[in-house]
Amino acid sequence: MMTGSTRQTRRVILASLIGTSLEWYDFFLYTTAATLVFGKLFFPTFDPLNATLLALTTNAVAFVARPLGGIVFGHFGDRAGRKTVLVVTLLVMGVSTFLIGVLPGYDSVGALAPVLLATLRFVQGLGLGGEWGGAVIMSLEHGDDRRRGFNASWPQVGVPAGYVLATGTLAILSFTLSDAAFLSWGWRVPFLLSGVLVLVGLWVRLKVTESPLFTELARQGAKAKMPLLEVLRTHPRALLSAFTARIGVDVAFYTFTAYILVYITGPLKLERSVGLNAVLIGSALQLALIPLFGALSDRVGRRPVYFAGVIGAAVWVFVFFPLLDTKSFPLIALAAIVALITHAAMYGPQAAFIAELFSTRLRYSGASMGYQVAGIVGGALAPIIALKLFAAYGTTTAVSLYVVAALAVTAVGLAIAPETRDLDITADPAADPGDIPQRA
Repeated sequence: MMTGSTRQTRRVILASLIGTSLEWYDFFLYTTAATLVFGKLFFPTFDPLNATLLALTTNAVAFVARPLGGIVFGHFGDRAGRKTVLVVTLLVMGVSTFLIGVLPGYDSVGALAPVLLATLRFVQGLGLGGEWGGAVIMSLEHGDDRRRGFNASWPQVGVPAGYVLATGTLAILSFTLSDAAFLSWGWRVPFLLSGVLVLVGLWVRLKVTESPLFTELARQGAKAKMPLLEVLRTHPRALLSAFTARIGVDVAFYTFTAYILVYITGPLKLERSVGLNAVLIGSALQLALIPLFGALSDRVGRRPVYFAGVIGAAVWVFVFFPLLDTKSFPLIALAAIVALITHAAMYGPQAAFIAELFSTRLRYSGASMGYQVAGIVGGALAPIIALKLFAAYGTTTAVSLYVVAALAVTAVGLAIAPETRDLDITADPAADPGDIPQRA
């Protein structure tokens, strides 16, 4: 079955990819700057460890905001349409990121500086909370339903694309500028650049058409009046599956990409460029691997591919830190590359898996809510917990066990869910996905 023309499907996928890449560029700029710069600029009265912890805490504010953004934008996505909401979320992210680039530091305005920083990070979280669900759903609902895993994986590619763009920009500036210049003004350049990039994203997104499934739903007058309440009432198992299936993926990802920077520049006392470049290489490979694993999930199912990634990450995390401890860049790069391959195996099928758990009239609200709430427990706390565990036990084994425990939660989430590849997403019963008819 085709839910949209091939040309329009490609245009939607491109728009989703460009938009999510720009939004994740904004988001990762903050995460990376929090580990490298913000502790010194906004919390200079604290010792380096606690300053970094406080900077990461402001980073976590966005994860708290993301479920709220998912609720608000999910409601309007199910009521007013997917396209309009995606334009708004892009604007919210772009403006807040640009303003972070012009923020005064603690030396200029005192305690007001970290307050403003946390506020803008909260606004970023609101935008990203509404972004993911809309981009995935637009890609999912436009194309051939036998390529849903592949189509929905392209917004996921926005994550490594945004990371490559953000980290690459910061790495170039860090390499070409002195530490003093980078700390003084160099870190601001990528944030200010977001104001220009968002215009490109808006131009692309304004050219796509609305989801054909939502258009048909609106024509029939079958839109949900209170989508979130209806999701809670009719899709509790789907919400639980979406929530738990994401937690381990997030914990592993932020350990492999964010905590690695803290560990390399802290206990290992290496240059920040070592960690940045290693993760940059792994993220570049993910650009191809995520859609590859998404396509594989169309052939063998979402859960088998997802499970393979969970097992791979759980094993590799015990190899990851010993490779970092060698202080050899080739081995550090290998650690990051393999780690992000296991993440791609989970992340490729994840978008279709979560979105397919919910019926069309509730898909934006349900997918956004399950996905974004998990971000608080997973990504928001992962770097902070990793820091605390290492400080308390003095060994990375504690961090590895934490990652494995989170991945075990994800395995449970996959086990309690149906195989969504064969579900008929055009069916719309008020029931959990186990009762949704299989496609022919």
